[in-house]
Amino acid sequence: MEYFTYDKKSPNTEYYDLLSLLIDRWEYEIVEFKEASGQYSTDKIGQYFSAISNEANLKNQQYGWLILGVSEKDKKHICGTSFKNGNISLLENFKYEIAKSTTGNITFTDIIEIYPIVNGKPKRVLMFKIPAAAIGIPTGWKNVFYARAGESLINLQQFKIDQIRRQERSDWSKQIVPNATIEHLDRDAIALAREKYKEKMNRAHIAEEIDSLSDEQFLGKLKLVIDGQLTNAAIVLLGSSEHDYKLQYPPSVMWRLIDKDGSIKDYSIFTIPFITVVDKIFAKIRNLTYRYMPDQMSLFPKETQQYDAWLLRELINNCIAHSNYQLGGRIYVNEFEESITITNPGNFLPESIETVLQPTYNPPFYRNWLLADAMVNFHMIDTATSGIKKIYRIQKEKYFPMPDYDLSKHDQVEVTVYGKIIDEKYTYMLFRHPELTLETVYLLDKVQKKQSLSKEAVEHLRKYKLVEGRINNLYLSAEIAQSIDEEAKYIKNKGFNDQYYKDMIVDYINKFGKANRKQLDDLLWDKLPNVLDDKQKKRKVLTLLTSLRKSNVIVTDSDNRQTSNWIIKK
Repeated sequence: MEYFTYDKKSPNTEYYDLLSLLIDRWEYEIVEFKEASGQYSTDKIGQYFSAISNEANLKNQQYGWLILGVSEKDKKHICGTSFKNGNISLLENFKYEIAKSTTGNITFTDIIEIYPIVNGKPKRVLMFKIPAAAIGIPTGWKNVFYARAGESLINLQQFKIDQIRRQERSDWSKQIVPNATIEHLDRDAIALAREKYKEKMNRAHIAEEIDSLSDEQFLGKLKLVIDGQLTNAAIVLLGSSEHDYKLQYPPSVMWRLIDKDGSIKDYSIFTIPFITVVDKIFAKIRNLTYRYMPDQMSLFPKETQQYDAWLLRELINNCIAHSNYQLGGRIYVNEFEESITITNPGNFLPESIETVLQPTYNPPFYRNWLLADAMVNFHMIDTATSGIKKIYRIQKEKYFPMPDYDLSKHDQVEVTVYGKIIDEKYTYMLFRHPELTLETVYLLDKVQKKQSLSKEAVEHLRKYKLVEGRINNLYLSAEIAQSIDEEAKYIKNKGFNDQYYKDMIVDYINKFGKANRKQLDDLLWDKLPNVLDDKQKKRKVLTLLTSLRKSNVIVTDSDNRQTSNWIIKK
């Protein structure tokens, strides 16, 4: 039955077809239609969000739908809705409004506005795409879990709550690819993986062992091949581009050069093997020399590349490691004149960047354990707890803006890296006061970008007179209060907390592969408290190294204390 017509040239053709299909199937647990000819209760929408999200999870679906502008009365028909009609920002703001009261602050994956034609007149219909509840975590609205019973809303029954909570997080990357053999891999990629692994391990006897193994034995050692069968991780990293069809959704990365007016000037699409894809993308990026004055008193400009090579490689490889390949999306690297934006399918597991920047942060779990482990072994990504923090430190040391993470979409992570300064006051502050903590610099960066801050964050910045103005119109101070200098002197006497020093040690070893005792003494010496004498400083460094060793973070590469180096423990 035809319920409406539409412009066949519309970019939303797929949604018109989907709407027709959903009306045919009408009500079931993961689809709900509402007339909503005028406004509609936000609280009611939140309850439906919870119910449909939970039911989609239980039915192994990725999402469900709430559709406004379709009447349930008498015969099924499209009536149109004026809900949040007007400026497109009304719908975007509504996403955030819903996120405030849902479990994990999840919100609509998308809101599609279409205009099917009924009796010659266009009728406005809104299609709200609702993500399934996360594995093991029911979706609640204002701390209440909802479900569907036919066309009715009910509280989520206890047996369904238990069913969701008993779900185990499976590692997609470890799953076996049916009928795939080592012949479906790229031999050059395997050879590169061998070299990268030997480089990472940096031990002569391990290099000899790897050279003696066949390709299948080598990949079996890293669990990329299990009982002679290929894993998803093996295909993603080492698969032949001719056989990418072996994966349900062949993964790809797209680089695009975008002009000032938003038009695409150039682009390239890269497929597997992903072990080589970053080098190919990096060759495309215009990493120009940038000159700027980090201090008003300086006579000579500072020169640097717009983007740190390690930073870009880490971000792109992180997308490869943590993408949700089951969504069938693509990784995008969009290069603009003054910034680069990288997006990948999948949600941000730590949920907020502020959490990651905490000195004691440890990730709860990973979406692709095997893939991430292999990428660490192939020297593609840093250890999971320090990579993002190091990215922020790199920008801080260049006096550049901090990266921006956009986590507003439930199934997409977007990060923007800036290749130039925004506000000179911010740059001057960082140049004059290197003792500012990463967390404080992160807040200052939000001020220069006119982004909102919590009341507690504003109070922290006001304490040291780092900002001026009203809370809704803050700007960076011309001069930092004397108290910040006093705090710096206090830190030089008291020292930083132990985790700060441990992060420095781990970052150094990750960057250079190994470090001897003298190198680590030199690294920490000037940052240790001034009240300690040389003997006490040596003892302090030894205590830090011992603590990291007992925590199974680092080990020595030999028993000879005179010649041994500290390395990351595998």
